Amino acid sequence: MEQLLHHLRNLGFTEIESKIMVDLAEYGPAGGYEVAKRLGASRSNVYAAMQRLERQGALERMSGEPVRYRSLKPEELTRMISGRVEASLAFVEKSLPRGSGTAAPFLSMEGDQAVLDVLARELKRAQREIVVDVWREEAALLREPLAEAEARGVKVLWACDGPDQGLSRTLAWSGWNGLAERRGGGRKFSFVVDRQWCILGMRGGDYDTGAVITEHPVMAELLLHHFTQEMVLFQLEQDMGEQLEERYGDHFGLIQSQYLNAEADLESTEESITSTHSDVLEELEVDATEIVDEASRNTA
Repeated sequence: MEQLLHHLRNLGFTEIESKIMVDLAEYGPAGGYEVAKRLGASRSNVYAAMQRLERQGALERMSGEPVRYRSLKPEELTRMISGRVEASLAFVEKSLPRGSGTAAPFLSMEGDQAVLDVLARELKRAQREIVVDVWREEAALLREPLAEAEARGVKVLWACDGPDQGLSRTLAWSGWNGLAERRGGGRKFSFVVDRQWCILGMRGGDYDTGAVITEHPVMAELLLHHFTQEMVLFQLEQDMGEQLEERYGDHFGLIQSQYLNAEADLESTEESITSTHSDVLEELEVDATEIVDEASRNTA
């Protein structure tokens, strides 16, 4: 009984209204005097509540005297309440002022269970696509919600790293003290749900689990571009692995060393600046000579 009254109150009925509805459903049609007596409540309060319920359509007034009321059938009552609630929700959705159009916020979250819980919840809400870039440990933890999403028809795209693959590529930008400095940071993961909701975080290693959550389009664009690059590189390695390794080194190491060597970059930049200045001066001297020659010809 208490649970029923609790849920009726949740639907917007007052305490006395809920008790009147339950009383009439249990004992059948009755007037205010009878109901008030059974409930041990004030007759004036019961009469006023029954009139409100009649206006709302939650009770029916029977013909004849004295005035008697009867409850609706359960299915009729729930249908009436459902229609009223849906109409109100539709109006609120249409009329409630929307945001000013400012960019979606970046939310920071910490704690292993908190991050995994919010991630699992969003995976259950996915409707069309989930783009996943994780390590094997996180993939194992989230296998169930991802499998459920696939069963619903959601497309799931995977990029899965492990301790025996890809580190030289994914961690090419080492810390200034070497690659071990970056490895100590833990396992990075990212998810993009329906090309809108994004989470980027780290788990394990020397830091507590933490993540950034947002629907900002710049994050979705960056994560999807990164996934695309990984996808293209993976396919190239599958189709042309030997040729690529011979030309560019293991995991494109020759390219990385060319662009990510700090000292080489500095020297190269200085040489480039000097060369550029010299080239510009030479071009200016040539242009000036041509202008003087042209002016001389025109004068002649």
